[in-house]
Amino acid sequence: MAESQKPLEGRVAVVTGASRGIGRAAALALAGAGAHVIAVARTVGALEELDDAVRAAGSSATLVPFDLADYDAIDRLGAAINERWKRLDILIANAGILGALMPIGHITPKIWGQVMDVNVTANWRLIRSLDPLLRMSDAGRAIFVSSGAASKCRPYWGPYSVSKAALEALVRTYAAENESTAIRAMLLNPGPLRTGMRRSAMPGEDPETLKTPEDLAPHFVRLAAPDWAETGKLYDFPTDRVLSFRAPE
Repeated sequence: MAESQKPLEGRVAVVTGASRGIGRAAALALAGAGAHVIAVARTVGALEELDDAVRAAGSSATLVPFDLADYDAIDRLGAAINERWKRLDILIANAGILGALMPIGHITPKIWGQVMDVNVTANWRLIRSLDPLLRMSDAGRAIFVSSGAASKCRPYWGPYSVSKAALEALVRTYAAENESTAIRAMLLNPGPLRTGMRRSAMPGEDPETLKTPEDLAPHFVRLAAPDWAETGKLYDFPTDRVLSFRAPE
């Protein structure tokens, strides 16, 4: 991509769950579009492999290995970004866990807590820590990865569905609170993709029938660009449409 074609040149971006799947593809796409990527994930080795790929593409990354359930680490991340860059332009909040697929009455408190900790509370803590930095950007962009499970409420998907529904309410509220600022906050539904999480949930599915995280990745660049104007809505990758939320009829 030529210099004049890089829509995110000079932007600073945080990507969570950046070591594999959707997060890795998003991080590489943002780096390829000119952004400096602050890559957050639990696995040091996978982050180092991402760093090699980013460097090979001619960009740079900062690696931050920690578990998003470590909320103090999220606060330290915000402080470190403030010290070095004084702003944050892009947040890609991708990290999430599936939990267990079983009847709601059989879910253990531990599994329920783990899913809510990562899928809901960690994203609120990211907003709490990074919102002041997004406000310092001339065009702060926050993109949160949701799921069709938030509205489909299929049997046995309880913790995951509930967590994604809560995430959507969180992000829509955050977007509403920032309508008069330069921050645009969006949700993104990737649909069924060829990822490890999908394989765990649907072990009998032929992965070759699914699109890949790399197919989705350019849309993160589009939603993260300074000229993106929509907020408080859902980008639905399977239909390539921006959808508005509405109350039940």
